[in-house]
Amino acid sequence: METYGRILLIAMPAFLLLVLFEKWWGWRKGFDTVRNMDMVSSLSSGITNVTKDVLGLSLVIISYPWLLKHLAIVQVPAGWITYLVAFIALDFAGYWTHRIAHEYNFFWNNHLVHHSSEEFNLACALRQSISQIVKIFAIFLVPAAVLGVPDQVIAIIAPLHLFAQFWYHTRHIHKMGWLEKIIVTPSHHRVHHALNATYLDKNYGQIFIFWDKWFGTFQEELPDLAPVYGITRPVQTWNPIRINFQHLWLLIKDAWRTKSWRDKARIWFMPTGWRPSDMVNRYPVPKIDDPYHFEKYNPPASTALQIWTWFQLLITLLFISWLFARIAQIGSPNMFWYGLFIFLQVYAITDLMDRNKSAIAWEAVKNALGIYLLYKTGNWFGAGEEIPAVKIMLLVYFIGATVIVGYFITEPVAVKMEPSS
Repeated sequence: METYGRILLIAMPAFLLLVLFEKWWGWRKGFDTVRNMDMVSSLSSGITNVTKDVLGLSLVIISYPWLLKHLAIVQVPAGWITYLVAFIALDFAGYWTHRIAHEYNFFWNNHLVHHSSEEFNLACALRQSISQIVKIFAIFLVPAAVLGVPDQVIAIIAPLHLFAQFWYHTRHIHKMGWLEKIIVTPSHHRVHHALNATYLDKNYGQIFIFWDKWFGTFQEELPDLAPVYGITRPVQTWNPIRINFQHLWLLIKDAWRTKSWRDKARIWFMPTGWRPSDMVNRYPVPKIDDPYHFEKYNPPASTALQIWTWFQLLITLLFISWLFARIAQIGSPNMFWYGLFIFLQVYAITDLMDRNKSAIAWEAVKNALGIYLLYKTGNWFGAGEEIPAVKIMLLVYFIGATVIVGYFITEPVAVKMEPSS
């Protein structure tokens, strides 16, 4: 956890700068693919995901070290070939876990957040799940275990493999010639994020595109069929925590309400989107039938609200940076209280972006917890040792933020809306 946290201290500002660069580049070229509030929602989702991972809030059914111990029959020679085999094995596993996440109801809940943006840009690459509590990824690393790839090598390659999937979430890079035949390119991944019927559930590859060609899930981006981004059941919220559990909540309600005991049992492992027939009629769910004629989610957002939202996001990044830098010193159970504070912060920010009156309640609860933690630790988990005035600064922030959010929830909603790209 501590090592991953330190890696993120470098990766987070790098990703943020690249996201902002794409925004600037689009503005300069007259092709802006990044809506402000959508970008904040994506970054907020990334914050919750990395916080969950650093805190270790997941359960691994079968670990790679266990597979290695029981399945290894040969030993890959030491050197660069070991890392190459590990990279290919991780990509093979990534293809299948990605495909399963798209094709079965229960697993779609773990991946839906990544596709929830109705834009396609670098920021949406950071929309990652917090609902994937039970991890099955290691099961697909059996080939690596059989070949005896050391778990230390997998641990080194895994974050590199993950970070290498960031760059192709963009509309500013077109076809890439011969590379289109080998690696996943922005063109391939635009297809993957599209909700057009022709493109739906295609191109699951993470680094190499040949898996899709071998297993029959490849689709080229067509010059006369522009991708339309999002999911067929739009989430209608900026709140990443709510997005993470929307589909699961629908499954739970359908399983409870349906009269068929057979449907109660099978709904979880049916193809994604399947619902019992009596639920479709009694409890219809809005769905996009025509991808070229639907209204993107775009609640009113004044300039002042957008500035405040960005200020809150930057404050949150400072909070998690301190958590990741000092997680060993903070220790348990304090790090989980800290994590709860971060989650409440994200919920409060995005609830306000949705223009919900409940935002003031979430902001007040978050700030009350912040004040409690400030006085419990005396100096915000050791921050006072480096910034003597941190106590008074945070106290002013917690009280002031509650007042400001109180103002925004009373702000008239008939304000200038952010342009929808």
